[in-house]
Amino acid sequence: MIQNTSFLRNFFLYKCLFALTFWNHVSLSVEDEVFTSVSNNFPEEGSIQKIKSLPLLYTKSHQSKANFGWVVIQNTTESLSLSEITNDNVKKLVALLSNFRQGSRLQNLTLTNVSVNWNALMAIFQTVWHSSVEYFNINSVTQLSNIERYNFDYSGTSMKALTMEKILITDLYFTQDDLYRIFADMDIADMTIADSEMIHMLCPSSKSRFRYLNFLKNDLTDFLFQKCDNLLQLETLILQKNKFESLRKVSLMTSRMKSLRYLDMSSNLLRHDGADVQCQWAESLTELDLSSNQLADAVFECLPVNVKKLGLQNNQISNVPRGVAELKRLEELNLASNRLADLPGCSGFTSLQFLNVEMNSILTPSADFFRSCPRVRELQAGHNPFKCSCELQAFIRLEKRSGGKLFGWPAAYACEYPEGLRGTELKDFHLSRLACDTTLLLVTALLLTLVLVAAVAFLCIYLDVPWYVRMTWQWTQTKRRAWHGPPGDQGAVLQFHAFISYSERDSLWVKNELIPNLEKGEGCVQLCQHERNFIPGKSIVENIINCIEKSYKSIFVLSPNFVQSEWCHYELYFAHHKLFSENSNSLILILLEPIPPYLIPARYHKLKALMAKRTYLEWPKERSKRALFWANLRAAISINLPQANENCYEEID
Repeated sequence: MIQNTSFLRNFFLYKCLFALTFWNHVSLSVEDEVFTSVSNNFPEEGSIQKIKSLPLLYTKSHQSKANFGWVVIQNTTESLSLSEITNDNVKKLVALLSNFRQGSRLQNLTLTNVSVNWNALMAIFQTVWHSSVEYFNINSVTQLSNIERYNFDYSGTSMKALTMEKILITDLYFTQDDLYRIFADMDIADMTIADSEMIHMLCPSSKSRFRYLNFLKNDLTDFLFQKCDNLLQLETLILQKNKFESLRKVSLMTSRMKSLRYLDMSSNLLRHDGADVQCQWAESLTELDLSSNQLADAVFECLPVNVKKLGLQNNQISNVPRGVAELKRLEELNLASNRLADLPGCSGFTSLQFLNVEMNSILTPSADFFRSCPRVRELQAGHNPFKCSCELQAFIRLEKRSGGKLFGWPAAYACEYPEGLRGTELKDFHLSRLACDTTLLLVTALLLTLVLVAAVAFLCIYLDVPWYVRMTWQWTQTKRRAWHGPPGDQGAVLQFHAFISYSERDSLWVKNELIPNLEKGEGCVQLCQHERNFIPGKSIVENIINCIEKSYKSIFVLSPNFVQSEWCHYELYFAHHKLFSENSNSLILILLEPIPPYLIPARYHKLKALMAKRTYLEWPKERSKRALFWANLRAAISINLPQANENCYEEID
């Protein structure tokens, strides 16, 4: 606090007089022993009334307060701000406000940081109600005691507007009518109750003069003002940031508000499922804000027919249905931050002048938009993920002919796809005429040719056609040489019971199990093995073909190693070729180890077909079952060869 010296007092008195004379505003903090008696009526204009020891409230950035000996209030003062009001000084506040009777110059009153009980709060409102105050603002209020019925005197007031913000009710159990009825029946033009966790508001008891109601940031629900017939003069209703859920119930709420022009329902939980549900809006409603809700395409089935300005940004709209909404007076439509894939048409919006579709999912906007929407003067379509292609060229040309109707051009219009052009402004994106202006016939012929070539190439790669062509050629050449060779080679004479095809990685099992059990067991079985029966000097392919031709059967030892061997594939192919060319039953399949289907290459489709259609012998892991395995295998290759004799094992030894 500043010491009360004569010099400082005179200096600050001069400063206060200067400020009050030019700004007609006093800002005070109510403290103990602040108020002294002030006459009920101000003296004539130009005279001065003095209030002793009124500390001046500094701005919010300063926490300290300066205490002056005298603060002067002129009778021309129009605005007064008081703060820090408690139960201890509320009577002095009421006494001060009682001096501003109707006819005084004071029109604007602001009370901040009020912490009083219910009756004291009502006394403040009642006193202000009968004063000259026209605009009453009260914020940061804490009500400390139980709420009870209060007989409020609504007669004779100058008040036009009441604003209440951040009202905290500490009483959890009270009759709602005792609280809400006080404010619902205030017959004034404007009322705001914001950021106060208000859960309900009653319909006025009689025809109300309310023209403006603002219930921003509360907890109001769909039950508000249902079947309320006493808000006939209401023009503006703001219900932003509440908990409304049903768009249909909101429409019914407005249906009895015959003068309603503006409705703000943004940032709620609104949905509309359609399902032939009829909505009924106030016919006078011309401006509606439904942004930041949970509305989808069905919202266009529930809109006021006379609306001129409609906000639907930040919802879940993916399409504007054609022929659903007939909003012939709609002039401004905001669909930003939705899920639109294209520009909406104007078949139902014949008067549309402003359209905002920014931040949607539009890749290639329709080039005929301005043709279908001739009255549109401004289109905001920037910040979409544009796909720079031939189709987009038409939209870019449209901008040049639109006469500057694209808002934000060119900075807000950039390529998103393809990745190589990302960030390129549309004005800098160009394609040659040859790249886009091709005839339909040429495009069709080219596409068919490409599809045909791709199909043939795919089949060739998938079926390994080049490999089979090469193998067929080698088979043919080998047969031709055998036909024109020495007489002993012209006719294939069976010399072996079976030719064995296996992977080198499975050779231990073949040499230790298969050959000993067949050649040294019962009967005389002659096996053809590449290590001992291939003829030196001949190619491997010729040896494979000759061995298969001279063998009654072909035994294939299948395993994961088998399908990874290129030579095993050759042997399987030639044996399969013999199977079909001679119509014989010469293949024997032995499954040494299970083969997962994903390990079989695509070109082994014949192996897949053989395993699916033919019975194969599976090598048993249990020794007790192996005798049956060998018996079945001998039975499969049992035949008397013309060359078989007693010394059939001599070659093997």
